[in-house]
Amino acid sequence: MYAQFFGTFLLSHNVVTKDQLLSALGKKSSQHMKLGTLAIMKGYMTANEVDNVIISQTHNDCRFGDLAVREGYLTQEQVDELVKTQYPDFLLLGQTLVEEGYINNAQLETLITDYESENEITDLDYSNEKQDDLDRILANFFHTTDVAADEYNASYMRLLFNDLTRFIGNDFTPLCFNPCKEYPVNYCVSQTIHGDLSAKVYLDMPETTCISFASRYVNEEFTEFDEYVQASLEDFLNLHNGLFNVNMSNEQGLELQLDVPNVVTDELITFEHEAYLLPVVYSFGTIHFIFELIHNEL
Repeated sequence: MYAQFFGTFLLSHNVVTKDQLLSALGKKSSQHMKLGTLAIMKGYMTANEVDNVIISQTHNDCRFGDLAVREGYLTQEQVDELVKTQYPDFLLLGQTLVEEGYINNAQLETLITDYESENEITDLDYSNEKQDDLDRILANFFHTTDVAADEYNASYMRLLFNDLTRFIGNDFTPLCFNPCKEYPVNYCVSQTIHGDLSAKVYLDMPETTCISFASRYVNEEFTEFDEYVQASLEDFLNLHNGLFNVNMSNEQGLELQLDVPNVVTDELITFEHEAYLLPVVYSFGTIHFIFELIHNEL
């Protein structure tokens, strides 16, 4: 989940715009990881040294690794190691931003260091994401908002991001929570959680985004907005909230119940209780979660 929150990190530090991030996310899947980017991440080369090799490639018909060894920046053993490296997905996003001209290699070098430092990520073997690292990233995500990072909210959001990854795809970036007093509806389904905790959760997106969301969810290509697409959104929300209720029962001993998901027919929702909007940006569009907190927390 490092990649998803790297985008949030970039936006919160005003490194890129939302449109630039969306563009990079859309193109990231067609990119292949470059040796120079890996060398920067590992600390084997500086951004300036990588740029020097790239310039040399414009008048030398040589691979990056061969030139880096020839110039004394890398050893052959380091090149062999980098070729086998399990790289974090956020690094590919950073490289895509460089390719698009939104940042340069020097900025990427600093951003990698700052992102790892801010989230206390010390293990460069990203093939096995550590729960402690992910918890710190999630805590930093809450730190940028007015939403309390208590055990219930953190548990709900951790599960939400995991469920999005499992069932929809990992090519998303969550933006920041924003207080929400009213919301203009696109296509929206909602579900109420009640019992020891009470909240109402809304899932909203434009119809074209619904089609892509549902296609990924059921692994079937939909081409039009119909009852099957609509049912897929309701099913995802019900599945996710159901898993949350099970987790809260097992971990906290809380008794929670779910109402049946409903389609919101109002054009504008006005919230009676404290509510927060969370946009989640996918390559196919932006989906919106709204959390109306009836009992102060989820």
